[in-house]
Amino acid sequence: MLKGYRSVLAAAIVVVGSGAGLVQALPSSDYPLEHPVVFLQLPVTASRGLSGRAGGMLRADYGDGGRIVRLEPDGRLRVLTEQFAGAGELDVSFDADRILFAAKRRQGDPWDIWEMNADGTGKRQVTRDHGNCRQPAYQSTLYTIVSTEPWFQVMFASDAAGALNEWGSGAAMSLYSCRLDGTSMRRLTANLSDDLDPFLMNDGRVLHAGGQRADLRRGFWGRISLFGVNTDGADYALFCGDQGRRIKHMPCATEDGLVVFVEADRVGWDGAGQLAAVSVRRNHHSYRSLTNDVSLLYHSPTPLPGGSIVVSRRPADASETHGLWEFDPRTGGSHLLFDDPVYHDIHAKVLTPRCQPDGRSSVVNEKYPTGQLYCLNANLTDPSAAPRMLAGTTRTLRVIEGVPARAGERISDSLQMWPPVVRKRLLGVAPIEEDGSFQIEIPADLPVQLQTLDADGLALASSGWIWVKHREPRGCIGCHEDPELTPENRLVAALRRPATRLTLPALKRRTVDFRREVMPIIERKCMGCHGDSAREFDLELKPTGGADQVYAALLEGVEDSVAGSDPVRGKYIHPGQARTSPLVWRLFGRNTVSSEDAAMGSGQAVSQCPPAEAKQLSNAEKATLIEWIDLGAHWDGIPEQEVGPATDAGLARGVTE
Repeated sequence: MLKGYRSVLAAAIVVVGSGAGLVQALPSSDYPLEHPVVFLQLPVTASRGLSGRAGGMLRADYGDGGRIVRLEPDGRLRVLTEQFAGAGELDVSFDADRILFAAKRRQGDPWDIWEMNADGTGKRQVTRDHGNCRQPAYQSTLYTIVSTEPWFQVMFASDAAGALNEWGSGAAMSLYSCRLDGTSMRRLTANLSDDLDPFLMNDGRVLHAGGQRADLRRGFWGRISLFGVNTDGADYALFCGDQGRRIKHMPCATEDGLVVFVEADRVGWDGAGQLAAVSVRRNHHSYRSLTNDVSLLYHSPTPLPGGSIVVSRRPADASETHGLWEFDPRTGGSHLLFDDPVYHDIHAKVLTPRCQPDGRSSVVNEKYPTGQLYCLNANLTDPSAAPRMLAGTTRTLRVIEGVPARAGERISDSLQMWPPVVRKRLLGVAPIEEDGSFQIEIPADLPVQLQTLDADGLALASSGWIWVKHREPRGCIGCHEDPELTPENRLVAALRRPATRLTLPALKRRTVDFRREVMPIIERKCMGCHGDSAREFDLELKPTGGADQVYAALLEGVEDSVAGSDPVRGKYIHPGQARTSPLVWRLFGRNTVSSEDAAMGSGQAVSQCPPAEAKQLSNAEKATLIEWIDLGAHWDGIPEQEVGPATDAGLARGVTE
């Protein structure tokens, strides 16, 4: 416990030692700490000039010039990393004897994970040659059915995969784990945006923050939500999503069953925001904000014995630095513990033994190249999350692969006509049984988006990025269902037969983009007719206009809507949502939005395009336009050297290996 409070300023600190392991002391031993605390001190000068990344979705990669210090109950402050050029996030072992931390020896070095004794001695490097490794945390034991004994691991975030995140602001961070000696490196998450801030809960499950921008239903910037995953990377699932502000990160779990996290709609260099919480038992239906004073910002909460937390706090106007505060999530009360005005005091951890979380067994076996996904009933849905998902409307399942840009890759200039989502290609389609069930086998560690389709091939609902681990069987109850439901105890039809195999090699997966797939259809069937301003649906498609002009005309209005949190929609095209796109209404001669989406103008009379006297589009051509929109309305898809030979579109839509 932390008792009472007292402001501790640098001016009141006196030096009582020198050289390596500099020790400082306070003039009084009456300090309100029962246990030592270790934390990162970042000089104010090192934070100047830093700013949030990805439009304020991500914090800066701070830490250069930082140092890890240990604060004793009697007020002494000891620097533990004086030989490092920078230090970052840290964690304390279950017995409180060791400290795991991110650091770099010299400026220009990559970030690596290090471990040291709790007094700063015995430093040893854990990771090497694995990109920039940050945000370490201890894992509990891991074992398999054939293990002779379990072993301990550590986890961390790293950019070793070398892919740009979905915002294009830098290399995406994924979660990794390894043994304490750095061996047996394993990638845990395969998200196309950053996965950050791993925290090990008492049940042995890893809680972390993850970016989601598979489409633009939540605005151009998407969201950063909280997810849970097993320590071997299996069973990845949403933990806390759409409630509250768009960014949720830096989670921790208290002793009395609360998950406390920092949330914001936009962050600055440090990622600070307000505090909010959910209960561990009802994490999808218990959201509540804990702070609402916009003049104050919070950072890096960590649990204390008894249910309180230590959290860093600073004024929103940056007039002062982060200090350490004790905060009680139950009452909202807070007390100042420590504040050095020339440093930001952040990422605090209490040096006290804690219960070791449950160990986990693993079915993941990298000898197997695939895993399986199954759903008990895709018609089971929460109407507030997916109003179009009516029982009996789902027919097939479209599976889309996300293909990230590699760090340093040159992207077509035309692709910058508006900010798109990541490039995609079709992994295939699978049947949905009459009872709503499906089962598919897909390549492991491949980020995919699932779309349920109606009889017209229009997406009814879309998932965020998900994946399976090697040999993992992962199931869900429904499609956008209440995640706290208990599934029915029945054997569904899809599990009575082998899984549909969607395992085509990468070069045989079909891409759908404007330049190669859509523009030829427009040239054959649309050009000229929709250049007549007298027509009701004039797209100004001039025969003399180039493909880029046609593309810009179709996406008119999209750029005006990228700043907000509402779905990104244009005049004719709603990228990622063919069903609500007016262009698609013309193809079918009816508004394809269901009655549950009255705000989109369902029921309006719509004339069919093309008229009877014009060149009719084939079913395959209509399907291409629908797929193009549902996949994100890209100008340019996968680079030509990564696309396999042309195939019959009807056959390619079918299917499997």
